[in-house]
Amino acid sequence: MIEIGPEFFAFAVPAVLFAAVSKGGFGSGAAFAAAPFLALILPPAQAIGLMLPLLLVMDATALRPFWGRWDWAISKRLILGGLPGVALGAAIYRVANADALRLMIGVVAVGFVIWQLARARGWIRLERASPGPVAGYVWGAVAGLTSFISHAGGPPAAVYLLTQKLDKTTYQATTVISFAVVNLFKLVPYTALGIFSRETLIADLYLVPVAVLGVYAGVWLHRIVNERLFFGLTYAFLTVTGCKLILDALT
Repeated sequence: MIEIGPEFFAFAVPAVLFAAVSKGGFGSGAAFAAAPFLALILPPAQAIGLMLPLLLVMDATALRPFWGRWDWAISKRLILGGLPGVALGAAIYRVANADALRLMIGVVAVGFVIWQLARARGWIRLERASPGPVAGYVWGAVAGLTSFISHAGGPPAAVYLLTQKLDKTTYQATTVISFAVVNLFKLVPYTALGIFSRETLIADLYLVPVAVLGVYAGVWLHRIVNERLFFGLTYAFLTVTGCKLILDALT
């Protein structure tokens, strides 16, 4: 049961705001930080179930300012690749218990930080590679899988997008349209698996204004804020929450 009180809002408002700002202005790369944070106070299934309707609201809000500015060929690869990834995520969810979900969410969160650190140190140089269309479908499938489990499709998609030499706005718009469609894909299996509940939907109603305002804040910050500062805070946030989830799952 979700108790909608001070503790809930203390975790949910910053989590949703952070995700919305990322959706609106920073390539969705930090949007999945909300699920690990909410999983600290909610069962993992409730955390991801609560976030999906809010992510759809964010997607709809972000589409307008970035409409038509995406690279459709790249978006199509990520979207079509995302379908089997979502299906695989649904199959895994059927056999995973709460601790297994906590472990998966925590590993994805910490793994993303490690990957970004390796890229920043020059151990991984994606810009040197020029993968073809097949790589887009492959990374789209990985993004669909991680998106289903913890709304963490942004990092795998970034592995492919960062090799495509897109400008900042085209990159942002491409992620917006790609994940708007992938999140719509997830509605059917989430409903069939009982991930949504009356409680999560009621909680969502309180948080919709935060989601909308956060996206518009992200669109504005997209033009003026240093991305390194925003993502630096994200990585610290993810490291702490990811490690906590892994510890909880193992103990």
